[in-house]
Amino acid sequence: MTDHDDILIALRRITRAIDLQSKRLLKKTGLTAPQLVVIHALRKEGQMSPSAIARAVSLSQATITSILDRLEKADLVRRERSQTDKRVVLTCLTDRGLEAAEEAPELLQAGFLREFRKLQEWEKSMLISSLQRIAGLMDAEDLDASPILDSGELSEPDA
Repeated sequence: MTDHDDILIALRRITRAIDLQSKRLLKKTGLTAPQLVVIHALRKEGQMSPSAIARAVSLSQATITSILDRLEKADLVRRERSQTDKRVVLTCLTDRGLEAAEEAPELLQAGFLREFRKLQEWEKSMLISSLQRIAGLMDAEDLDASPILDSGELSEPDA
């Protein structure tokens, strides 16, 4: 086996781990990983505007709006006008949303972060630079991505 085969096998294992965890989350909770990340952000921060949520979870405003629409339809979040500035819409968890956050299994990235934080600084830097280099070699550095491990659809970069 060649060294590039080893890299491709490792990438495939990572992709499969993300895909399997996403399917487990969906089966257990009925929610996608990005939806759960939004719910966790709201649980941690309390009321937030959609733009604040987008910044907190590194997703686009349009993606957050779509996620919030689905979460609101499922009665997991509620949107309401700010009392101090009526132009601002704030989002908060409903009781059902709080329950979903408490019952949800650990997101794949939470386990990853726990282990990653144990590494020496030089190991962290080496992993980051290696993965960024691989993304560059795969012409993937311009793809829309967030630090949420989810195997959902990717959009093509703007030409």
